[in-house]
Amino acid sequence: MPALQLSLQFGDVKDAARHRAALPRHSVARWIRHALQSDAEITVRIVDLEEGQALNRDYRQKDYATNVLTFDYTQAPLVTADLVLCAPVVVKEAKENRKTLQAHYAHLLVHGTLHAQGYDHETGDADAEAMEALEIGVLAGLGFANPYR
Repeated sequence: MPALQLSLQFGDVKDAARHRAALPRHSVARWIRHALQSDAEITVRIVDLEEGQALNRDYRQKDYATNVLTFDYTQAPLVTADLVLCAPVVVKEAKENRKTLQAHYAHLLVHGTLHAQGYDHETGDADAEAMEALEIGVLAGLGFANPYR
């Protein structure tokens, strides 16, 4: 199992206790480690709608909050990245998809960790299918159902 140096941060998030309960540090580390192929230093930050929208606008030129943003800095020999998850978007999507908050956070952390290692679902159908298959496999190994069903 790859080594992971993890920083878990919570911004000024409404219902912070609910998000902290869904994201115990040992679980977050376990989910990320299972998606890693090499050692890593990763910061996970849980943010509110305003911070999520500002980051997406400033770095991706998309003026809305999205579920997870991956800022990948290096991939070798060490993966270094920031994963920013927008709490209100995650809550909304979990509810719409009838998932637990924890299951949706696990999926998004696996998804973001794969992005941090160079996987990209927006470069073509084959890449999207490969990334989705990896996500499904990692999540199954962690005891979570296929997030795409």
